Amino acid sequence: MLLLAAVLGLSARAQAQDDLLKELETQRPDSLAPTRDITMATFKGTHIINSQSVETPGKGTLLFLIQHRFGTLNSGAYNFFGLDQAVLRLSFEYGLTDRLTLGAGRGNQEKTFDGFVKYRALRQSEGARAMPVSVTLLASSALTTLKFGTPERSMGSRLTYTYQALIARKISSGLSVQLMPTFIHRNFVDSRQDQNDVYAIGGAFRQKLTKRLALTGDYYYVLPGATADSFRNALGVGVDIETGGHVFQLHFTNAQGMIEKFFIPQTRGNFFDGDIYFGFNVSRAFTVKDRR
Repeated sequence: MLLLAAVLGLSARAQAQDDLLKELETQRPDSLAPTRDITMATFKGTHIINSQSVETPGKGTLLFLIQHRFGTLNSGAYNFFGLDQAVLRLSFEYGLTDRLTLGAGRGNQEKTFDGFVKYRALRQSEGARAMPVSVTLLASSALTTLKFGTPERSMGSRLTYTYQALIARKISSGLSVQLMPTFIHRNFVDSRQDQNDVYAIGGAFRQKLTKRLALTGDYYYVLPGATADSFRNALGVGVDIETGGHVFQLHFTNAQGMIEKFFIPQTRGNFFDGDIYFGFNVSRAFTVKDRR
């Protein structure tokens, strides 16, 4: 009888212990729950060369961006190999949230104003609910204010719209890639042979070389049509230099324009014939609003 009682007691205690462990597992604190690690810094700036990247400023952060392109290197000594000819764009980007950004800029090419919205729909992550890629959606519009003479063009005919899905993956700590399906609608084109609607797909990469130096590149393939027959695909290569509070980007490209309206459907330069524009992007971030 004593032996039977001891066995039953041990069995009951083991069952109670098992029940307690199950209860603890179902009620464990969040610190023990599966974690989700968001991939950070797929690219070091909101722009790569010509392209925008999946990156957006953080909530309450204002980004000031200077984009500059000289003339072509093969323009000769008279133009000081392009230094006498230049286009410039200044812009501001503000993070309404960590995912939503508003931006506006002005460039001297065709005296163009532009504005855009970027939304980080998906973020690459590991662990619980892992996501293999980051996806940022971009919608922008551009308005040229250049005087065209008589008859003057209407406001509506001066507008161009761009829609992109920026799909990126940070493959390793040093290598990031990005794919960019693009649709552009132009309310006005110069000839009936040109297309109001232009489709393109872009690709970009960033390869880290040292702690503060990286090699970058981007390329846009315009899908077959009248625009693709008359113009060239935009190609750019460059380096990113991180210097304290800002990123300094140097690059060489066959596109002089610095927004999608120009460099996707209107690039004329042949990169391999020396129609290369040297340029740079400089960005500086300012904290406007506390993240709390």
